[in-house]
Amino acid sequence: MAIESVGDIMARQLLTLAQDASLKDAHDLMREKSIRHIPVVDKDSGKLLGVLTQKRMIATVMGLLADYGVSALERRERQVRVMDIIDADFESVDARAPLTEVVPFFLSNKHGCLTVVDEEGRLQGMVTSSDFVRLCAELLKERPKA
Repeated sequence: MAIESVGDIMARQLLTLAQDASLKDAHDLMREKSIRHIPVVDKDSGKLLGVLTQKRMIATVMGLLADYGVSALERRERQVRVMDIIDADFESVDARAPLTEVVPFFLSNKHGCLTVVDEEGRLQGMVTSSDFVRLCAELLKERPKA
């Protein structure tokens, strides 16, 4: 089987949050599941609204710690809505997009993930830089030994 499109390597079983989730929900999910990107989707339509990155989450938590201290962190995290801190200006791609077209996105933008949506903007999957590393490892294993 030839690996040529984003759909060939993307993750399809994603952990997501709805638009009414709190920073506390996101923080817990990232910590418990060891993930760095959480797509936020409209719970009714399934449309992708944005992506919360670990970097943005940590920056927000650090700001809360600096402003309110450790004792107030959990309460303050519950008050922050993910919709207020997601990256809503993000790029998405169709699952049929050739891998050769998305490589420059990762190299030039230094982003760790690219969301995959259908024609209506519903989340279908995500491709990450780690997916490319796994693909590289598989291709290296298949390479004839010199």
